Amino acid sequence: MDGGWRVLVDSVAFSPDGRTIASASGDNIIQLWDVDTGELLRRLKGHKDWVFRVAYSPDGDTLASGGGRNINLWDADRGEHLQTLEGHTSGIRSVVYSPEGGTIASGGWDGTIRLWDTYR
Repeated sequence: MDGGWRVLVDSVAFSPDGRTIASASGDNIIQLWDVDTGELLRRLKGHKDWVFRVAYSPDGDTLASGGGRNINLWDADRGEHLQTLEGHTSGIRSVVYSPEGGTIASGGWDGTIRLWDTYR
């Protein structure tokens, strides 16, 4: 899986069905890749800072990305930005969904762990 140019990749995550890999990198972009073909499916743009982490919701419908001080939520199929979660005072280093998918936990350089309710 090669996007044609090199940038540091910090995080990758498989979709729950195993068909897609999301990558987070220093170019502020999340890329979605087809596992079988290695084809770049789409680029998700919206972060203003380095994207350190990506995580799929357990149902695979949503992708969370942590970059800068924000978490962005994306429609995993359409690539549309859904929501921005703000609250860390320093860079986000970790993002993970709870097993049932209703909560996101994030950890940051600010020394905090934050919990986010994702039910809409």
